[in-house]
Amino acid sequence: MPTRPSRRLVTFPNPTPGRDYVIRHVCPEYTAVCPVTGQPDFGTIVVRYVPDRRCIELKSLKLYIWSFRDEGHFFEQATNQILDDLVRACRPRRMTVIGRFHVRGGIATTVVARHPARGARPASGRVRRAARREPRRADTRRRAGA
Repeated sequence: MPTRPSRRLVTFPNPTPGRDYVIRHVCPEYTAVCPVTGQPDFGTIVVRYVPDRRCIELKSLKLYIWSFRDEGHFFEQATNQILDDLVRACRPRRMTVIGRFHVRGGIATTVVARHPARGARPASGRVRRAARREPRRADTRRRAGA
């Protein structure tokens, strides 16, 4: 009996919660519809994470990825939605979702989304001053009077 696509993500207890280790899932069957042209889009979704208390069950991940197939999604939106949904489901210590999408209009696209996001803005929306600063250039001018 065929299984239906589903947005329901199932998790199970991490068998080794006291250790940091990496789980990597490669899902080569991502399909969605371009929201602009209506043409099918294909790609591979790679999920890499360090679990905390819960791990993602593989069959539910497969059905979750399949659930995108008849919907219109931009690559960037889909990759970030997958990250958000997976983080919500298993609350990992760290997670990266990579969307590698087939060539569209002569351009291959890869989207990388991370949790926690590197260089994320603090809740206040301010970026640390040092992070915004341009790299220093050697000052070749002489000081006046030097």
